[in-house]
Amino acid sequence: MTHARDWAWLRGTWKVWHRRLKHRLAGDHTWEEFPGRSAMWLTMDGLGTIDDNIVELPGDAYRGLGIRAFDAAAGSWSIWWLDGRDPTRIDPPVRGTFQGDTGTFIGHDTLRGKPIVMRFRWRDINGPRPWWEQAFSPDNGASWEVNWRNWFTRTAAEPAFLPLRDDAPHDFDFLVGRWQVRHRRLRQRFAGSQAWDAFDGTLVNWPVLGGHGNVGDNLMRFPDSPVRGIGIRAFDPSTKQWLSWWLDGRFPGAIGAPVRGGFADGIGTFVGDDTHEGRPVKTRVIWSRITPHSARWEQAGSTDGGATWESNWISDFTRQS
Repeated sequence: MTHARDWAWLRGTWKVWHRRLKHRLAGDHTWEEFPGRSAMWLTMDGLGTIDDNIVELPGDAYRGLGIRAFDAAAGSWSIWWLDGRDPTRIDPPVRGTFQGDTGTFIGHDTLRGKPIVMRFRWRDINGPRPWWEQAFSPDNGASWEVNWRNWFTRTAAEPAFLPLRDDAPHDFDFLVGRWQVRHRRLRQRFAGSQAWDAFDGTLVNWPVLGGHGNVGDNLMRFPDSPVRGIGIRAFDPSTKQWLSWWLDGRFPGAIGAPVRGGFADGIGTFVGDDTHEGRPVKTRVIWSRITPHSARWEQAGSTDGGATWESNWISDFTRQS
């Protein structure tokens, strides 16, 4: 668990000062400066983090979500970004580690249809004003153009909920808080199994993206060993649907494919495409039995395009606070 403290210095609430290059990889030298705010929570017992951000970009203020997870097998952190202006996708990750007061993280993406290499650097992480820098390379790392820097000033030791937007949907308001969870999980999927495992767990859920998203830090006490995971949800105003992703602490280098859907008559139904043991399947999640003090989540899978479904996981939630 030595890496569980890697991001402890960033936990809390911050004022952020941004300096951004207006046009990237275009020979531009025009910079703009603007303020922002950030709140960062540790998740998965320190081996993950979530940070909620307000970016007051002139004329285009927006919300964004940073997601981090440590992969012990690879010995590195993965960092993803979800831009609230396009909540249907999570950007490709950058990956890396810390050396002293500097963290360096590298990844691959595209810009205007062309491949680029991305580099994130954190510096002075133990100083009074840690700062972050983003750079892009069009030539596989031979040269770099820095296009964004920001400086952090702590305003509170604890992370605080950032203000909700006036147009925030209320579908998942019921889930905010702390819960005890009773799980039942099918031991083998798509194998005609009738054997279920029962175990306890906990969930802490809170709003992000101004209420257009929420995240949940999960502990599941599997019969063999405890498992951590992060649930990530974002609302797409263009379709009036929610997207829901799962980051499994056993496989922290990747975020699972999302399910999509919404609520009707107090029932939330979400469906998506996935794979199971190499073959395509559909996944369906249903939220039901929602009261101020309880809720049920049920997951099912289908190998025939949704003609039939096999329930494989049922979780009953009891509110603690």
